[in-house]
Amino acid sequence: MAFVSVSSSYLTVFFLISFCLLPLSTRGSDPDPLQDFCVGDLSATPSVNGFPCKPASEVNSSDFFFTVKEGNTSNLFGVGASPANVLTFPALNTLGLSMNRVDFAPGGLNLPHSHPRATETGIVIKGKLLVGFVTTGNVFYSQVLTAGQMFVVPRGLVHFQMNVGKGKALAITAFNSQLPGSAVVPRTLFASKPLIPDEVLTKAFQADKSVIDGIKSKFST
Repeated sequence: MAFVSVSSSYLTVFFLISFCLLPLSTRGSDPDPLQDFCVGDLSATPSVNGFPCKPASEVNSSDFFFTVKEGNTSNLFGVGASPANVLTFPALNTLGLSMNRVDFAPGGLNLPHSHPRATETGIVIKGKLLVGFVTTGNVFYSQVLTAGQMFVVPRGLVHFQMNVGKGKALAITAFNSQLPGSAVVPRTLFASKPLIPDEVLTKAFQADKSVIDGIKSKFST
């Protein structure tokens, strides 16, 4: 009887361990795709994991190729981003990646921002860029990069790029999301709809209401 009791205990422990490890084995990596592609049907309502697939009979070669045009830098900040994500390049649907072309005029600044759904990596193609990000521990990391040098910004961290060279600059960035999203810090704080109340911002920045209103006016367009 004692032998039977010990064996049952071992079996119980074995099954408990197996049950606990089961989720780890099934979530260790992304699932294998069940189809070659899923070109997004942007006319349909998106679901949690992307857009519904365009019928295969309607897919053609042009769906898998995309031209990224030079960004317009004739603006206050001297930067123009041309995104290649699922909204502009539907063939990226369900593939978990996207890219941007980012052009900089001399002195151009890609405003401090974060990507809530993706890590970003990039390579400088032309010019000289100061690239930096801030951790959740409030540590600032930065470096000036030139053509051929790369950078990475961990998911969700606030970061920026600034052209510190004499001429134009160009960078290509990539994301591990088909739609990484972008929360631009100044616009998020000073141009939300509706606006964040002045009393919140005056206390947060320890500044007079006139200062806050002045900043809001610059981002109102």
